[in-house]
Amino acid sequence: MSDAPGEPAGGGSSLPAAPLTRREAAEARRDADTEVVAENEGDASTAPDVPAFAVPAASEPADSGPVVQSHLRAKRSEFETQVAHARAEFETQVAHARAEFEEANERIKARTGRDLILATLIGVAAGAVLVGSLIFVKQLFVVFALAAVLLGVFEFSRALVAAGRKIDLVPQLVAGGIIVVSGYFLELWLHWVVVFVAIALVVVWRLLAQMTARDGRTYGAVLGDVLIGGFIQLYVPFLASLCVVLLAQDGGEWWVLAFIAVVVAADTGAYAAGIMFGKHPMAPRISPKKTWEGFGGAVVAVIIAGVLLGIFMLGLSWWAGIVIGVVILGTATAGDLGESMIKRDLGIKDMSSWLPGHGGVLDRLDSILPSAAAALALYYLFTPLVAS
Repeated sequence: MSDAPGEPAGGGSSLPAAPLTRREAAEARRDADTEVVAENEGDASTAPDVPAFAVPAASEPADSGPVVQSHLRAKRSEFETQVAHARAEFETQVAHARAEFEEANERIKARTGRDLILATLIGVAAGAVLVGSLIFVKQLFVVFALAAVLLGVFEFSRALVAAGRKIDLVPQLVAGGIIVVSGYFLELWLHWVVVFVAIALVVVWRLLAQMTARDGRTYGAVLGDVLIGGFIQLYVPFLASLCVVLLAQDGGEWWVLAFIAVVVAADTGAYAAGIMFGKHPMAPRISPKKTWEGFGGAVVAVIIAGVLLGIFMLGLSWWAGIVIGVVILGTATAGDLGESMIKRDLGIKDMSSWLPGHGGVLDRLDSILPSAAAALALYYLFTPLVAS
């Protein structure tokens, strides 16, 4: 039997498919591409969502580090700029204040002849040494007084020699030192004996030196040299020794501290009032820069200082403090004007320039030396009142 037409041969095998046209082949290719795209989209939908711009965490420091460092550098630069600006502004203000202070100091110096800065520093340093020696170990004040006296004698003698006087420096220094030391360690009557012997030593030494010199000096000039030599001992060592005598008394260190404080108050009050209000000269031929307004300021200062020191340091009544202040003011003013007369007679402004802003040592002792004698007298006057 022959196979029926349209069935594959061999009982189950199919015949080969008929060839596709061009249109059918193109549609088949499109269907295949669509299926591939669909499969890829399905695979992508099952994968975890990862943003396209996501970067692994491990790479973040590497990428953000330069940005942070650049930000820190900018902040640091801004801070340094602010600090530099603040520093420049501060330096400008300091320079301006310094210029104003120096200008004011120059005006004060031109008016009073003192360098305010140096005068203040030296005054504070000397005051600290003086107060410390009186409060803690009053024997140290003897050393302080001895050094001041020897320097004062040296200044005075040198100024007199420059003015044409014959002064024997070594005997002056030796005699002055003996007078000061004897005021503390010897009895009062024996101290007076030492003073007379010291003056006699200076006078005899000058006469013997003149006899051997044969320089043709007149008798009047020799007599003037002798008198001036004795005056040096009375003016500097003897008056200073009275301060040491007061120191040796019971509680004398407080009296010494009190009268020196009153002298300083008088000087400070006169200085401040004279700077602010001074118009009327007090003694124009002797000291042109001292004014009555300054003297008024000194009166107020010594009364206040005398009352406070008298009550709280010396144990006196308020009226005794006023007496102390007024008396010390009188002796301090007389000593100041007296030394000004001596310097004017010698043709000098200061005894020396060892203490900038003050002049010489004797220029600082001019008010203290005569005030020591007044303070010793006031001590003998008011001590019985304190005891009673």
